Formats: sequence, C-alpha cells, structure tokens
Amino acid sequence: MKRIAESELVDWMERAARKPLIVRGARQVGKTYLVEAFGRAHFSSVLTLNLEQREDMHALFTRLEARRIVQELSLYFNQPIEPGRTLLFLDEIQACPKAIACLRYFQEELPDLHVIAAGSLLDFALREFKHSMPVGRIEYLHLYPMTFGEFLRAMGEESIARHLAAYHIGDDLGDAVHGKLRDLLRSYYFVGGMPSAVAAYVERRDLLEVQRIQALISTTLQDDFAKYGTRAQQRNMRQVMRYVPRNIGRKLRYVNISRDARSAELRTALELLELSRVVSLVRHTSANGIPLGAEASETHFKPLLMDIGLCNNLCGLSLPDDSGLLTVQEGGLAEQFVGQELHAAGLAFLEHPLFYWHREQKNANAEVDYLLAHEDHIVPVEVRAGASGRLKSLQVFLAEKKRDLAVRLNMDTPSIGSFAAALGGKDGTRKPAYTLLSLPLYLAGELDRLVREHFAKRC
Repeated sequence: MKRIAESELVDWMERAARKPLIVRGARQVGKTYLVEAFGRAHFSSVLTLNLEQREDMHALFTRLEARRIVQELSLYFNQPIEPGRTLLFLDEIQACPKAIACLRYFQEELPDLHVIAAGSLLDFALREFKHSMPVGRIEYLHLYPMTFGEFLRAMGEESIARHLAAYHIGDDLGDAVHGKLRDLLRSYYFVGGMPSAVAAYVERRDLLEVQRIQALISTTLQDDFAKYGTRAQQRNMRQVMRYVPRNIGRKLRYVNISRDARSAELRTALELLELSRVVSLVRHTSANGIPLGAEASETHFKPLLMDIGLCNNLCGLSLPDDSGLLTVQEGGLAEQFVGQELHAAGLAFLEHPLFYWHREQKNANAEVDYLLAHEDHIVPVEVRAGASGRLKSLQVFLAEKKRDLAVRLNMDTPSIGSFAAALGGKDGTRKPAYTLLSLPLYLAGELDRLVREHFAKRC
C-alpha cells in the first residue's frame, strides 16, 4: 500500500546534505513496511537489523565507530554495504540506546551512506537516554496511521483521491461524488487507518476480519504496557486507554476515569500513553497570538486515540452490525477523524500539536474544537457530524479575538460566504463580519492547504 511519506523519503534520499533519519510513530502504523518498501524500490540492496530481536548485535555499537560497525555488519550478513547503493535500516533502535548515539558517527564518517532507523517506543528511550544525543546530526520523520486519502488509494479510488488533493475553494464536487465520498468516509470510520486492518478490508471486504485485527492490535498495545512501568501503572494505563475512546471531544477529568486511583497516578499513566503515541492531547490555548503553544495549558486538554478504528474496537463496536454507530457516537468520531487528519497533514519532519479554545463563564460557555495557525492568522475550526449545527462558539471566538475567518467541517457540500454575527453584550449587540469556509469532513486532510490558499488570494 502506497504511503504519502514515501515521497518524503525520496526527498531525503536525494538531498546532498541529508543526515541519518529516524522514523517515529506508534506500534503497528507501518514504519517497517514503509522503510523496506522504499528501500526495495530505490536501492540495489537493503540490510535490515532489528535491534529488538537481535540483542546479540548490541555489542557492535559499544565502540562509536561507524566504519567498523558497517564492516562487521557486512561480514556477518555476507552482504556488501555500499554508499549510494545500500540502505542500512536499524529497526526498533530504541532497544539499543547506544545505536542511537552512533548515528552521529554515521553522519560524520560515512555521509554518503543512507541510514534509516525506526522505533515505536523511542520516546521512552530518549526520556532515559544516558548517552550523548546526536543533536543536529539526525533527522526525524513522523508516521501516523493511514489517512483518509491513503485509504482511498488503497481501496483503488486513485482518481477520487487525486481529485480531493487538487480541490480548490469554490470547486463544485457534484452530488454523486459527494455521496460516494460520504460512503467511503463511513467505511473509514469503521476500518480506521492501521495498515493491517486496511489491507484486510481491501483484500476481502470482511469487517469481521477487520475487527479481529483491531482486537489483536489493541491487545498488543496493552501487552506493551509491561515495558513502561510497574503493575499499578500498567493497570492505570489500561483504565485510561478504555476511557479515552468513549470521551473523544470532552475535557479530560481524572475523577471520571477512576475514583480509586489518585489523580497523580492517572496523570502518569496518561503521560506514558502519550509517550507511546497511543494517545495524543488537544490542549487548550488562550489563542491571543502566534504560536498557539505559547499559551497552551498543561491542565486543560481533550484526549484523542491514535486511530478511529481502534476507538470503535475499544468501545465494543461489533463491525458486522454497524447500523447504530453513527447515531450513538457520531460527534466524537467526527472529532477523532479530524484530529487524525490534522496530525498527519503537513510536513512529515515536524510534529503537529493540536489546540482548542474554550471560555467558561456563567451562562456563556463557548468552545471551538480546533485551532489552525497560518503566519499571523488564527483560524477556529468547528466539527459537526451532520450537515447542520449552531455557530455560536465560532462567532464568540471571532469577536473576542478579532479574527475574520472560520471553518466548519460537516457532512454538507462545500461552500464559502460572508456573514455577520449578532452577539449580545454589556455594550449592546455587536455584528462582527466574518467569512465562513464550510467543507465536508472528508476534506479535513486538505484543510491546512485550503486555508493557506484562502489567505494567499486575499493578499
């Protein structure tokens, strides 16, 4: 299955000033498959060393000498390692922290050799790293579950995927195409973006098999908890992991997770799940200016799970009988979907933290699901599962922050228009003017590009 990140790997391969690359991402998102498929397509040979499986090879990295390491690997595996022709792939590198430290010497001693490392629990290794980090001598690529666009291509819908990637504000999608995309999006809600689940669905269209694979992934992720901490921490992590998919879009309160565990213990469990990339947090920000993270809260946040398909599985959804899904959980799933798409959008060598905004006042609460930043612009994004919904929170945000563009993601056809909001206050009724860009949910992955396009037209 084709991943968008492969084009990023090609750019890295062709760049003269490249550095050893570390592919980061949660377990089961396809890191190994991506790198090995890329290697087979673009190199004469690939030498893969899985450092989790081959503890006997850890001693190779005791001495920080890249040339000696390459020579010994070549002799041991009876395979030539030639700069420009061979891809050296160090998989599960977090299992051997000394190998991480060695990456700087590959860059210094063998700059022409293409070296890629990957690690699922890399953040844990780096948190307790006792060696000199190769700062400035390595690059990162962040990999997430398959996006909706990648899902479309895997399903053989290449034409419609290209059409979405080339969509411009004001284009007419047509009712037939819109209807087909809604149906495909519903399928993605069930299947999700974990590559093995997508592959099973593409091959057999068997939702029962998809459910079996999702259950296996969920179990494997929880089995990994044994690597993170004490038994009590593992128990707390399981509680948090069960809580998150049922509470997408809601501010996390520790007391709602468990009344038996202390908040500090649950906070630690949440931090461990975030480090493992199983859970990500959408943090509240005051949004008075750029960057949004400068005013992000450490105590007010909403959780997302790594994948929408796993959300359904952990909630106990029986996929062969999906008739009631979108009436029970549609709001949370829409917000989960948009969060996944925003995480994966943009430049792969950067992480994309997510933010939201809320105002808590007596009889005047307001909340905006996501915020986008472009240059000095801050754009509020409202997510709706259906085709309609009130815009009061968007309007409150626009008035308070003196912004004039808002985005609504829902299941209606795309549109753009100018409006005036009627907002009451101590000084009377205000009617701030703003532009509303309304897009169907399936265009969430193109949102950043379309917002940039809008502001470029205004200049």
